[in-house]
Amino acid sequence: MQKFADYIRRIEIDSLWSGKKHIVWELDPRVNILSGINGQGKSTILNKVVKGLSAGGEFPSHMLKGVRLDVYPEDARWIRYDMIRSLDSPVQAPPTAPEGASMDMLSLVPPAGGDRGAFRGGYSLLDFQLYHLQRKYLDYQVNIGNRIIAELQAGRADAASQLSQKKTRFQDIVDDLFSETGKRIVRTENEIRFTQIGETLMPYQLSSGEKQMLAILLTVLVEDDQPYVLFMDEPEVSLHIEWQKRLIDLIMELNPHVQIILTTHSPAVVMNGWVDHVTEVSEITV
Repeated sequence: MQKFADYIRRIEIDSLWSGKKHIVWELDPRVNILSGINGQGKSTILNKVVKGLSAGGEFPSHMLKGVRLDVYPEDARWIRYDMIRSLDSPVQAPPTAPEGASMDMLSLVPPAGGDRGAFRGGYSLLDFQLYHLQRKYLDYQVNIGNRIIAELQAGRADAASQLSQKKTRFQDIVDDLFSETGKRIVRTENEIRFTQIGETLMPYQLSSGEKQMLAILLTVLVEDDQPYVLFMDEPEVSLHIEWQKRLIDLIMELNPHVQIILTTHSPAVVMNGWVDHVTEVSEITV
């Protein structure tokens, strides 16, 4: 049976680039914020770790040469993880349905030749990300539904009710964040859609900032309270400053077992009591 890590204790990189900069970063079990001027290697550190985990989270056999992770518990050999990037640049290729998914899900991204939201010349990377997150969201709801049925059959109505609370809280959070533009999640649908002044909107019709926040919160929700690592490379780029301030707290509310490892240039991200969790690249370079 695969044994998954609860969190990463330490990241060590022999050379960041061209044989220079040995990195040793001791991590907090929950929140880690990497700061520094452009060119110091913030994104490179995250990218090296994520690239080494790209074979499904197995380590150390799949880690890049010169990249080492110490985890808790020590005998774990797998890591659940996700990577959030801030890019919402256009791409041209149309999506293909995920394995087992209905092609009806293609309604969740812009139709070819139709309205493509912010990028009328093509799909955006965030459109694709949200498209695939929709499938995970459907799977998450099925899993929660099956567990609710099991609890009800066992006569545990209170436990069944608690299982649905996290999804409801996710919907409440999104409605609150999007309230200034009057957007609300349609709660009678299994797939994520919004209403705005009587109109139905798909995720690709959101602004870049709304897409970014929705992608982050969905990524956290569908992990279903399991311990895992969330890497984020400057996730605040498209976000309203008030959303930046709430970002870490909202993530940890949806999954208190997540370990956050992020890079940022924004002081707003740490304003809600996270200043002590900031590490400068120069502090971990030996």
